[in-house]
Amino acid sequence: MNTNYSQMRIVERDDGLRAFFGKIYNYMAGSLVLSGFAAYLSIQEPLKSLLYVTKNNMITLAPLGWIVAIAPFILIFMIQNAVNKLNTTKANVYFWSFSALMGLSMGSIFMVYTTASIMQTFLITAGSFLALSVYGSTTKRDLSQFGSFLFMGLIGIILASVVNIFIASSMVSFCISVIGVFLFAGLIAYDTNRLKTMFYTVEGHAEMQKSLAISGALSLYLNFINLFQFLLSFLGNRE
Repeated sequence: MNTNYSQMRIVERDDGLRAFFGKIYNYMAGSLVLSGFAAYLSIQEPLKSLLYVTKNNMITLAPLGWIVAIAPFILIFMIQNAVNKLNTTKANVYFWSFSALMGLSMGSIFMVYTTASIMQTFLITAGSFLALSVYGSTTKRDLSQFGSFLFMGLIGIILASVVNIFIASSMVSFCISVIGVFLFAGLIAYDTNRLKTMFYTVEGHAEMQKSLAISGALSLYLNFINLFQFLLSFLGNRE
């Protein structure tokens, strides 16, 4: 009888975990679709004229474009604050607003790279994400030991990117892109594994699971977008 109960419990937990990741991936898929649609709209008139300015054959952000570019970073903190307070209604509003604004801020890639190379890179990113996320959710290995290393790598890339704004070195830019691909590939597997572990700590708490699903979708979405952008710097064909 105890054996049957244990087996039923394992099946219930596995079903719960699959449902949990199903919510995360649904959020992610929806956010990517929304971001893609927003990116397309951003290069159509009249939005294009409001967001971008072309001067001397150079595309720069208009004042509204700068606001759109900065706003997603503010919304990240608002999402996390709503999640921590278990306010899933606010977290949902902020999450979808964040996805739309991220799309609007990324529209310029369609003016820099060919549509074919963007789609090709997106499919490669999606395939890589699927493989890495499946690994993170199924591996028996504890990936938490890599957390500090990945976090330090993320800080290093941010600092190097800021420095490269001033020195404008193509070699530094290339090295950042190479490291970025490996870093965010690692973060996808790490964050998926982390979410799996966290699910068991909130098991049986429906509201906490909803909040964790939104927070998890945000983390994986950001990893996906960054991996896509770094891969695009290698694989993208410029207009």
